[in-house]
Amino acid sequence: MDAEEQLKAWFIGRLPEAWFADRPEVVVDREEITVLGTLPPLSVAEGLPDLERAAAVEGYVERFREETRERRIEIAREAEHRFRRKVSWGVVAGGETVMFTTLSVPVMTRLRQPERQVLDTLVAAGVARSRSDALAWCVRLVGKHTDNWLADLRDALQHVDRVRAEGPGGLD
Repeated sequence: MDAEEQLKAWFIGRLPEAWFADRPEVVVDREEITVLGTLPPLSVAEGLPDLERAAAVEGYVERFREETRERRIEIAREAEHRFRRKVSWGVVAGGETVMFTTLSVPVMTRLRQPERQVLDTLVAAGVARSRSDALAWCVRLVGKHTDNWLADLRDALQHVDRVRAEGPGGLD
């Protein structure tokens, strides 16, 4: 089991089973661990008109957030100490994803003028507030339209990591 699988397994074992309807999704990158769980269905909202159901789900999410806050903070502190990454939380309820916390990490980029012009056009058109927002928008758009390719690439990288771990040790 690699370090990322161990991290995910730790969260699955550490989180209260009653919090989520299914096993939570744990997404890991170099800086952040995101825990995203699906809340059990809100049965009292079934059959309500759309606006009332949306308001009920919003209240349900806020209740979950408030009732679990102290425990989530405790778990996040443990994880941050253990795994040296910040922890973000979110839930899926009524088909909507709501993030409670997220980490915004500055990323160094070197863009040539044509790329900067793309960002500036997005800002001028009101699609984004800044070049940083425009770049984030572009990354989300690419990710949305290349999910399968990115998943295949991530699988290939995991395979490389496994093969590398099974190989001979480094030179002393």
